[in-house]
Amino acid sequence: MTLIIIYSILIIGLVVSFIKSKEKTKKAFKIAKKAFMKTAPSLLAVLGIVGLTLGILTPETISGIIGSEAGFMGTIIAALIGAITLIPSLIAFPLAGSLLRAGANVMTISVFITTLVMVGIVTMPMEIKMLGKKFTFLRNGLGFIAAIIIAAIMGVIL
Repeated sequence: MTLIIIYSILIIGLVVSFIKSKEKTKKAFKIAKKAFMKTAPSLLAVLGIVGLTLGILTPETISGIIGSEAGFMGTIIAALIGAITLIPSLIAFPLAGSLLRAGANVMTISVFITTLVMVGIVTMPMEIKMLGKKFTFLRNGLGFIAAIIIAAIMGVIL
């Protein structure tokens, strides 16, 4: 139902835009096409990697590495993976759902998603260059600690 509402609003907005200015609407479509073509290869690569990973790793393996049997060590592993990888949220949330269905626990998934968003090991060199070493390490360190705390709270609540 929500998807129908979103697409309806999208179509109404598109029609209004086209009525107001055909040229601007066509220009917007050209910009959107260019942006899509630029991001499509990396999006497909990430989807492929996620698909292969989930295809190769059995639910038992995933559960053993980051499931409830793995305990706190599984949570730390998930935190480190989230901190190191650079995955768009668009991919991360469905991946988290798949991992959850495959046997990972809520605490581990929450630390993975939180570190993915709040900690950026891959982007550290650029961040150090722009914001300084002290700020970068402080932000990433506090983000990592906050992710562990959030995961612990999620583990207790859910």
